[in-house]
Amino acid sequence: MLAPLARKTFRTSDGCVIAYELRPASAPNAPRVALIHPLALDGTIWHRVATRLGRDVSLLTYDCRGHGRSGRGDSEFSIELFARDLTQLFDHIEWPMATVAGCSMGGCVALGFAAYHPSRLNGLVLIDTTAWYGDDAPEKWRERAAMAKHGGLGSMSEFQVQRWFSDGFRSAHPGLVADVCRIFQANDVGAYESTCVMLGDLDLRPMQQFVRVPTAIVVGGDDYATPVPMSMQMRDAVRNSELTVLPGIRHLTPIEAPDSIAAHIRGLLLRTGN
Repeated sequence: MLAPLARKTFRTSDGCVIAYELRPASAPNAPRVALIHPLALDGTIWHRVATRLGRDVSLLTYDCRGHGRSGRGDSEFSIELFARDLTQLFDHIEWPMATVAGCSMGGCVALGFAAYHPSRLNGLVLIDTTAWYGDDAPEKWRERAAMAKHGGLGSMSEFQVQRWFSDGFRSAHPGLVADVCRIFQANDVGAYESTCVMLGDLDLRPMQQFVRVPTAIVVGGDDYATPVPMSMQMRDAVRNSELTVLPGIRHLTPIEAPDSIAAHIRGLLLRTGN
């Protein structure tokens, strides 16, 4: 089962309520790690990774605006806005900087955060994500938004589950897969549409040159939502980055391969000395 998100909240400068959970480490000077979730999910998807990291790190998980228990706000969605939300959350919990890891949409936000707010970053982990979805992305993402609007998110669950998880994982963990589906279906459709448009218009390729911190890039070998070549492009563009491909894994590696993701976060912390 996925752990419920604690009901701590803060309000951004534009009045959007953001829900978050802060799990302090056992030592006062432990590394700080922030985790950003994929589209139409929430901070609870990191529970399996958080369990493996234990109390060796101070861990921040949260629901991006328009997701989970967070509000939507009135501002037009953009990666810059989502990155600003995280900066203001850091201010709220009095974190001057941290290592930031993001999966899928969360990786896009993490990459934007690295470019827009480099002074707040120790290290970067980009998981099953991309800097750009391709020339046809605006059309494809708007088609997905229209599917949600007309059929509801429930009508897309089977399609999503096959993209998220390998066949073997789905068979072995039906309860966990069902939990993720419930989170997906509970999303606000209007916010989902706005986020799809944001991702379709996304092009962070020019910003990759501004990433200066050590970066770990991880992707499932069978991920066809953000295929391996997208991670290879980021590896080639981001200085001081390393790419790992996890064979047989699909798109949600924090859930399907939490041991590997936790190990890569720990490895990056060693590289950065944090």
